[in-house]
Amino acid sequence: MEFTSIEAILEFAIEKEKEAVAFYKKLSQKESIADLAKTFNDLAKEEARHVKLLTNITKNKTVIDSYALKKVPNLKISDYLVVMEYSEGMPMQDILILAMKREEAAVKLYTDFAIGSKNDEFTKLFRLLAQEEAKHKLIFECAYDDYQIGQGN
Repeated sequence: MEFTSIEAILEFAIEKEKEAVAFYKKLSQKESIADLAKTFNDLAKEEARHVKLLTNITKNKTVIDSYALKKVPNLKISDYLVVMEYSEGMPMQDILILAMKREEAAVKLYTDFAIGSKNDEFTKLFRLLAQEEAKHKLIFECAYDDYQIGQGN
């Protein structure tokens, strides 16, 4: 995939975030276990915050220049886990894996776009997007780690 403008990149990223919102909302509505439904709803809200961030950037592209790129810690937990499909009533551990793997894929997508870009402005935006996805991945990796500790693993 090749992008020709900042607007096209942001439109693509916003669409991906909206897909994530819809995915988690759908799961929250399908899930019969209240705690899991709430978890999915919280994930949808987190992705909706991302939509808002990107929408604000489309209105004020100078945010890209002022955005500080930082190294986000990578616990690499998801590196050793298998991608899975959602099934109703799946345990919290599997939900966290599902979320981690989705964020991991997003980080890889935007990182690959950044590496392949020949436009410095595009590269910075792709790195910004990868960083935001890496933050989400870290949230889920920490939650997974805490969950495992709580289970005595």
